[in-house]
Amino acid sequence: MPDTVGRRTVAPCAVTTMKQEREQVVQVSRTEETVHALNSIRLDRHRCHSISTDAPPDVDPFALVKDLLDPLSMVVREQLTAESGTLGNAAQHFFGSGKAREGKRVRPVIVLLMGQGTALLSSTGSDEQAYPAGDTFAKQVQLASITEMIHTASLIHDDVLDAADTRRGDSAVHKLYSSRAAVLSGDFLLARASVALARLENTQVVREMAKSLEALVQGEIMQLKSTAEERLSMEYYLSKSYCKTASLMAYSCKSAALLSGHAVGSEVTLAAEKYGYHFGLAFQVIDDLLDFTGTSETLGKPGLQDMSLGLSTAPVLYAAEEHPELQALIARKFSDSGDVSTACDIVMRSQGLQKTKELATFHAQAAVDACCSLPASEARDGLIRLCHVVLSRSS
Repeated sequence: MPDTVGRRTVAPCAVTTMKQEREQVVQVSRTEETVHALNSIRLDRHRCHSISTDAPPDVDPFALVKDLLDPLSMVVREQLTAESGTLGNAAQHFFGSGKAREGKRVRPVIVLLMGQGTALLSSTGSDEQAYPAGDTFAKQVQLASITEMIHTASLIHDDVLDAADTRRGDSAVHKLYSSRAAVLSGDFLLARASVALARLENTQVVREMAKSLEALVQGEIMQLKSTAEERLSMEYYLSKSYCKTASLMAYSCKSAALLSGHAVGSEVTLAAEKYGYHFGLAFQVIDDLLDFTGTSETLGKPGLQDMSLGLSTAPVLYAAEEHPELQALIARKFSDSGDVSTACDIVMRSQGLQKTKELATFHAQAAVDACCSLPASEARDGLIRLCHVVLSRSS
């Protein structure tokens, strides 16, 4: 029997096709499968640089794209004008309209360098090509700004959920305005980022970047709804770190390769995603290390914030392997009086910080290995240099 849609009669074969299309509209990403797939692929056969023994490449990755980074905040602000002054100002707070530091812009830098590095491989000209050509170049720059908009939206939302007072050396957005205004400004950033994504006119890139948004939300849920057993799991910690930090870097690097003309399943696109994945994990692991070793002045936020929020990170988890008494504190999310200081003392006298640095070094080397599969260029050297930078960062 023919089916009906509205007032139209539709043939059974057409109904089947429509149902298949509806099923493909929303494809659920499974974090465990994505992480397992990325971990199962090793690119160390391409190793051209040792993060532990070789000197960093003599290149400044930020200087390589300085001319593109300098106007980034202005370009983003132009996309964030709103009829509501409060909404516009809140959304633009980290893009030069407020007193907050504008951040290191690491994400736009790796997107731009990855775009240059992968464009070299797809070009038919010589290796002297500095940038992707024409329209591709403009889209790579737009992708960089989209990535920073998504990242900034996640920071604004994070600060509301965590009730944080400061961010980048200034008051958090919800402290300057209100929680409602902060949530809406974050949503506004994501909406404008989505519009900008559509303008790239690349369906596969839209799909990949949409997955990063899904992962960011999943990471927040993992953080809010973790069980006592999950809080003691290093695997759970790394999966959450992938969702909250590394996923955006991975999908952005993958999208940069796609914009350079590589197929979604190509070795180049995989290497780009692997770079972002491992770089992002190294970045987050070092961030968690700095929660113990940094100061509020250098970090732009209070130290020991993670444990104050009930979070167990790599230093704590490694320390718990040596000192089982720490497990009870982790399980109850450091909620009793004195738990945070007690846990901090245990971590500082354990091998937790050293093992955390080793974990970050492992992922930084894996990022370098992925990068080494690209042709030699200043862009590749810049990406490798960033892996050294992330291991030595103090903020």
